[in-house]
Amino acid sequence: MFLSVFDLFKVGVGPSSSHTMGPMVAGARFLDSLREQPFRAHGLRASLHGSLAFTGRGHATDRATILGLAGFVPATIEAEAAEAALAANRDTRTLTPAGLPELRFDPDTDLTFDFGPSLPGHANGMILSATDAQGDVIHQQTYYSIGGGFVLTEQELAARGDDTRSDDAPKVPFPFSSAAEMLEMAVRSGKSIAAMKRANEQVYRSDAEIDKGLARIWQVMRDCMDRGLTTGGILPGGLSIRRRAKGIREALEAERGMNLTAPHVINDWMSTYAMAVNEENAAGGQVVTAPTNGAAGVLPAVIRYWLDHVPGASERQLPEFLLTAAAIGGLIKHNASISGAEAGCQAEVGSASAMAAAGLAAVLGGTPQQIENAAEIALEHHLGMTCDPVRGLVQVPCIERNGLGAIKAVSAASLALRGDGTHFVPLDAAIETMRQTGGDMSEKYKETSLGGLAVNVPNC
Repeated sequence: MFLSVFDLFKVGVGPSSSHTMGPMVAGARFLDSLREQPFRAHGLRASLHGSLAFTGRGHATDRATILGLAGFVPATIEAEAAEAALAANRDTRTLTPAGLPELRFDPDTDLTFDFGPSLPGHANGMILSATDAQGDVIHQQTYYSIGGGFVLTEQELAARGDDTRSDDAPKVPFPFSSAAEMLEMAVRSGKSIAAMKRANEQVYRSDAEIDKGLARIWQVMRDCMDRGLTTGGILPGGLSIRRRAKGIREALEAERGMNLTAPHVINDWMSTYAMAVNEENAAGGQVVTAPTNGAAGVLPAVIRYWLDHVPGASERQLPEFLLTAAAIGGLIKHNASISGAEAGCQAEVGSASAMAAAGLAAVLGGTPQQIENAAEIALEHHLGMTCDPVRGLVQVPCIERNGLGAIKAVSAASLALRGDGTHFVPLDAAIETMRQTGGDMSEKYKETSLGGLAVNVPNC
């Protein structure tokens, strides 16, 4: 199994990798397919299903769908150009993607939120259509946004058959598809998890390209965090949630040097770092999926904690952190899910916490066995966590939840490093348990805002 570090860590925009980035990617892919057709289309339509319908407005899925059909993609979108395109669509009820004629698209009639049963392939489904001059459908494709910004067509999903895992065919030197295989290969080769992951990446990229890409990932993460740490105000969406990271950071900095500061204040730093990222995400800012937008704050918060608060930490080790984390994230996505709509928040913040715990254990000198233990501890103690965003917004409980995920990650890494890597529950068992728990979980608790906090706290 091989899933690139640059597939797990993707630069995009908030508030959601599955509900914002995914539909935008689907829209761009549909335009590509339309450009290959021999006929001339005159209009476009989109219908959103399952979780994309129930929490779509809160996750800006409507905006993302329009922007995708206008030709925007998450990695390169510019805020001013996007707003201009949305304004033009409101005025003209048309879209003008490059390489295609002007196309009719009236969001009031051509964008449908279908609150019936989900499409059969995944909880995040959407159908995109092109119409002729009379309004008849002449081209259509079903897309599934399966978490973390990954998108599959109906045909691509069907090609996987009953095996819902990610692709496991690429030719790489260390094609581990389970944690047990990963540890066995580490023992046989004498390489670290990060070194094996790098060797796999080298099949497709040079070392210079890998290092440049990883540096770019951390730069975007850090820039996002810095914006969140210095920006106040109220988050959009109607809940009137106040940004807190800036105020907490200022208070923590004012307390520095005080002899009576309690040791547990370090938890406040970790939470603040994570909240800063997720406040930016909630505001639609540029983030890195880690492995998703909803969980984007956990891993960078742990990196920032390590760099700023752990003696001897160095950015020279960042590739080791990110490559190790990506190896763990790839196993979780391959064997279970990173989608909140598919398996609840255990699949998002739980996965992110496991990845961050593994990365931290690696740069603190952990063996492959200790790293696997750290990931298992973090994931195990997120099992069963539901996804119940109030009003479908990635704000409550999501922002604070990233802070607690970071704290758990650091605790898991520390606990694992106190042992020799021998432990009772294997990471593979925790991943399989997460998959089974997600399958058993009521749809109310899988990013539909039909249960949990979403129905038990005021929405206005």
